Amino acid sequence: MPAVMSGGTAGVDGGGRSLDCRSFWKAGASETPSAPIREFHDALETGDFDRARVHPKFLHTNATSHKWAFGAISELLDNAVDEICNGATFIKVDKSTNTKDNSPMLVFQDDGGGMDPEGVRQCMSLGFSTKKSKTTIGQYGNGFKTSTMRLGADAIVFTRAIRENNVTLSIGLLSYTFLRRTMKDDIVVPMLDFVVQDGQIAPLVYGSQGDWDSSLKIILDWSPFSSKEELLQQFEDMDSHGTKVLIYNLWMNDDGLLELDFDDDDEDILLRDQGQNSGASTKVQKEIIQQHISHRLRFSLRAYSSILYLKKFENFQIILRGKPVEQINIANELKFKKVVTYKPQVAYDSQVVSVRVDIGFAKEAPVLGIFGINVYHKNRLIMPFWKVLQEASSRGRSVIGEFHILELSLCLICFC
Repeated sequence: MPAVMSGGTAGVDGGGRSLDCRSFWKAGASETPSAPIREFHDALETGDFDRARVHPKFLHTNATSHKWAFGAISELLDNAVDEICNGATFIKVDKSTNTKDNSPMLVFQDDGGGMDPEGVRQCMSLGFSTKKSKTTIGQYGNGFKTSTMRLGADAIVFTRAIRENNVTLSIGLLSYTFLRRTMKDDIVVPMLDFVVQDGQIAPLVYGSQGDWDSSLKIILDWSPFSSKEELLQQFEDMDSHGTKVLIYNLWMNDDGLLELDFDDDDEDILLRDQGQNSGASTKVQKEIIQQHISHRLRFSLRAYSSILYLKKFENFQIILRGKPVEQINIANELKFKKVVTYKPQVAYDSQVVSVRVDIGFAKEAPVLGIFGINVYHKNRLIMPFWKVLQEASSRGRSVIGEFHILELSLCLICFC
């Protein structure tokens, strides 16, 4: 049975804290912050602790760029994929439990290069990115903020890095709940740093010890963890470097159910209310369509992530709830395959590009009643099954194709 969670705020003394409104699309407009809690007021006003600044209203508004929750998840997958050049071999996506209130948390963990103290501050501030390579997917420094805040009200980051033989551990808290419940116009993002020397973990203080202690207090009061020891335990399953992101106070739908469904499939994460209409007219058509990836990707993270990247990874895996995702290239399943050459019309002084296009029929033809184009950019799916024909048209019936144009790749999937 899906878990129904209360939208109220837990008490200050025990369990977790949450917003009064837990629906993402209503939280920005309807949430009315309560008065600041006294025990944090002094720390907020007098503690100029190490922090990155973001505007509270913009934090939520910025996240509305993701209409679809899986689009937000893909941003976090992209961050791990971009770390392949730094040795990343996996990104794990799983569920964990907030021990303060027994609510589910969404976990992302990779073994990439990690972030040093400066890097994690850049990650959790707005509009900064060090990704300059043409092959990296994210280059605008905004994906982490939009994606985490779209999936839940709060996120805590644990990252371990080695830079010039210096081993550092850093923790950052990006909390929309903290922001609203303390009525801050200029929100703080508390951060903690540690250094590993001779096998011992010691605080790394950039300001004063009082600033560091203030950050620790806020993180413990507004995160799923109750002690410094519990925070440090999150690094125990990391290798020498990597990053872990925990997203909690996950958003709900209008019925008070979590938007993400962890219960119906132990090897998947599903979206509620996304896979009900198949558009089939017969039982046979319905069965075929419901099993096809063009239908399942709407609500199955495993299906969506299987076609998210066009080229198969050699030494990297997406591990969803303990099971690797099998990558699929739909063009490899073509029937009556044909190769054609496409030359787009360009300006007189522009470089002329010839593109090889593989075209064929879907193996489910002619039963499958879906059509569209998969659009890839820098190896990454950006528009799944984009419709280019009218619903009633019979042109391109069950035709599938794939082609690449420089940095833009299109995988044509035309069913009708």
